[in-house]
Amino acid sequence: MTNYEQFAKHSPTAYADGLDLDQFIDSEIKELWNGIPRIAGPAFTVPLSTGDNLMFHAAIYEAPPGSIIVACGAGNRHAVAGGNVCAVAQKRGIAGFVIDGVIRDIEEIRDSKFPVFARGLSAKPGSKHKKMQLNQPIQCGGVWVYPGDIIIADEEGIAVVPIAQKDEVLEKARTRTLREETTGLEDWEKNHRAKIQKLLGNL
Repeated sequence: MTNYEQFAKHSPTAYADGLDLDQFIDSEIKELWNGIPRIAGPAFTVPLSTGDNLMFHAAIYEAPPGSIIVACGAGNRHAVAGGNVCAVAQKRGIAGFVIDGVIRDIEEIRDSKFPVFARGLSAKPGSKHKKMQLNQPIQCGGVWVYPGDIIIADEEGIAVVPIAQKDEVLEKARTRTLREETTGLEDWEKNHRAKIQKLLGNL
């Protein structure tokens, strides 16, 4: 069984050594309130149709506790979710939302401290007409996300760790975090200066 708390110990920046750029979600999808905590958990994916949020509202009752609901497809004009949807998800133990789209009721969400990452806000909610299959591969912020992939999100960005690579990627993140924690600024500057001078000398 995957221990997602181990992944939450490391910032998305620590996963840069173990993941290609195409495993980091578009930086326009970001935290919607200051001081948002880092979250990590398995992706529960939600495909949506333009202007429609039906399956997102269904997902808050289907996604297991600890999961992160990842959604795309509704566009940026109609809100996928609002304060009550976030409150129900929080009550059910869902770790947070990553939405390639927009939400509303940010004041309520900020007050409840529910982690939401999205492109922004819209006062107009979506319709509820289009039924689609939950938990199938989707493309969110330029990244293919498969059900169960591990999401790590905070103010630094959003990393998507393919489940088949989780052990290797986590070990590289641990190594990078340890290196940064045990290297003082003087040593870092010394090594950095030498590296840059060598690179310049090779040009």
